[in-house]
Amino acid sequence: MSYSEHHQAIRDMASRFSNTELAPLAHEIDKEARIPKEILRKLADNGFLGIFIPEAYGGAGMDYVSYALVVEELSRGCASTGVLVSAHASLATWPIMRFGTDEQKAKYLPKLASGEMIGCFCLSEPNAGSDAGALTTVAEDRGDHYVIRGVKNWITNGREAGLAIVFAKTRKTENHKGISAFIVETNSPGFSIIKVEDKLGIKGSSTAQLAFDDVKVPKANLLGQLEQGFKIALATLDGGRLGIASQALGIGEAAFRYAKSYAKERVQFGAPIADLQGIQFMLADMSTKLAAARLLILDGSLKKDQGKPYTKEGAQAKLFASEAAMWITTKAIQICGGNGYTKEYPVERHFRDAKITEIYEGTSEIQRLVIAALELKS
Repeated sequence: MSYSEHHQAIRDMASRFSNTELAPLAHEIDKEARIPKEILRKLADNGFLGIFIPEAYGGAGMDYVSYALVVEELSRGCASTGVLVSAHASLATWPIMRFGTDEQKAKYLPKLASGEMIGCFCLSEPNAGSDAGALTTVAEDRGDHYVIRGVKNWITNGREAGLAIVFAKTRKTENHKGISAFIVETNSPGFSIIKVEDKLGIKGSSTAQLAFDDVKVPKANLLGQLEQGFKIALATLDGGRLGIASQALGIGEAAFRYAKSYAKERVQFGAPIADLQGIQFMLADMSTKLAAARLLILDGSLKKDQGKPYTKEGAQAKLFASEAAMWITTKAIQICGGNGYTKEYPVERHFRDAKITEIYEGTSEIQRLVIAALELKS
């Protein structure tokens, strides 16, 4: 499999943006734990925030392969920026495109494409992570509106978000049944940010705990059918996993490129360390893992664009790419030695950024459960 000229052109555009706008600021973004508003504006101006929103709604109208390439390239320059775009596009925008009414699309997609609104996805709770069916947030029917009450945890873009896709129970159950999805504007009375997490990595991307204290939501903002929220969440996460796989690939690529360059320049015992077979073997394995991850992501993205089932492919891509990124960034530090362990060198940041890709949007263990279940059915 290979990329078309069209997709290669999109990759080149995203690569240039990453090289000129993100990579020079990545260290500062990590240190300050915030992405500058100017970067958000430039992301919107370049069509990255509305990458697969139809042109009729102000978006770029691109496909999922294009999205995966953009997230990879942005993440290579700055993993925090890459995940902001990934969560905004695949977790907040896509479910409105797929399950929203014409009125919901007309109202919200242009704002999401322009960056007027950044989106977030509110599924996890303090006691409901991998077990999403255990959520306790409720949405009470009050006639012409719902009232949402609950707390959401680990919400990417929670600090910046103007729109949230919120999952809540409209009927009391002991499992995932009874969950519905809602489009919630974060300027609604009763919405608040409890805290923004101080994380190991992707520090420029906000991860927040959010409170919904009797937030009034119009009936028109029910997303999809009543009590179909769990189905919407799973469908959304399938595509989101391709985005996180792409983020992991970008992080791994950045670490590999730096380690390779360092190995060529670092001289020990009178020769570049790249001449050492032990270093060569690490670089060879890095390159191979990146190539394999890229093909898995492309396979899943193509299937999604073609309307074919891709749940297993998305899980495989996310599992492999995230674990590859963690391995690659670990070896990159090893190649750079003591220098790699300092914040003066970027591989330390890549290492910290890589770890979360094995956790969010489904841990590696959850991916293995998904893959095994589908394999055993076939």
